[in-house]
Amino acid sequence: MKKKLFFIIPAAIIGAVILFAVLFILVLTVIEYRPKAVEDLNFTSGKIQLEKGRNVSLLSWNIGYAGLGKDEDFFMDGGKKVRPDSKKTVEKYFDGIKKTIRENPTDIIFIQEIDVKSKRTWRINEFEALKADTQKAGSFAYNYKCAYVPFPLPTIGHVESGLSILTNYETTSAQRLSLPVPFKWPVRLANLKRCILASRIPVYEDGKATGKELVLADFHLEAFDNGEGKIAQTKALKEFIDSEYTKGNYVIAGGDFNQRFPGSTAFPAKWLDGWLPGQLDADMLDEGWAFVFDDSKPTCRANAREYNDEDARAHNWQYHVIDGFIISPNIQKVSMNVIDEDFQNSDHNPVLMNFILK
Repeated sequence: MKKKLFFIIPAAIIGAVILFAVLFILVLTVIEYRPKAVEDLNFTSGKIQLEKGRNVSLLSWNIGYAGLGKDEDFFMDGGKKVRPDSKKTVEKYFDGIKKTIRENPTDIIFIQEIDVKSKRTWRINEFEALKADTQKAGSFAYNYKCAYVPFPLPTIGHVESGLSILTNYETTSAQRLSLPVPFKWPVRLANLKRCILASRIPVYEDGKATGKELVLADFHLEAFDNGEGKIAQTKALKEFIDSEYTKGNYVIAGGDFNQRFPGSTAFPAKWLDGWLPGQLDADMLDEGWAFVFDDSKPTCRANAREYNDEDARAHNWQYHVIDGFIISPNIQKVSMNVIDEDFQNSDHNPVLMNFILK
């Protein structure tokens, strides 16, 4: 009898684990976030009219959900941590993020990786908090929504995160436009479902509506894929912005490309065994369109280890320039700068562009 139990008990335990795993995957499959190709979003509108010919400012920032400040590393980038050690740490980073945005006031704000109800950020609704702090109207779209992400250990858990656009300009619509998902079942179940957050602002001239719109496209393209996801999502982005320009609209697409910009050789690869960005095709844009970026300073740092060691102070670090914009031919860039926050509160620095609608 003892010999039988010696085999039966381990077999029962293994069987129970397998059964639990199968049931868990089935549950995730049933409740999987399945966004439509195009979804209308709730949004609030400002009251200021956007006049053609005036100088407009736009800040874009991947805030790393206020969980990737200077004292953090990240398991997907060669580090060990899944989330910050405490809610107090997240609040400290988020307070720093809000302070930077207040100190650099702009007409429009693009945010990537902003949490609204996630275990990793102690369920702080960062979108509503940032909207209140900036006193701007805005919209939010999910880039990541999963009831429970079962990896690594400790697990990521429940995630609700995405993109937001904040502005006090009059806004007529906000939509979530799904981007291609490179992951297959079952990996897809607990992975990101990326999108474009598209917002429309009517354009005026001398107080009269021109019938044209400034179409804003905020995004955060694929990071940890084999490269094909970035390419497919970039192609879909281009198709969207081309279609809007064909209608006669002004178009700005911006955010975290997770790809190097054509012509930029700044901050070459140092850590070849870590994460490295893709490369945008120099010929992808039609005549008159332009990439807008500043590579005098890095916009992103590697997360293989925390950022408060001697290597960081000696600039012996893996940096990237992957945050910026694409503008249509009827938009004139006035200036473009990286706001150097030395990655104190996020693994990205914010970027700020001034422009004029021709």
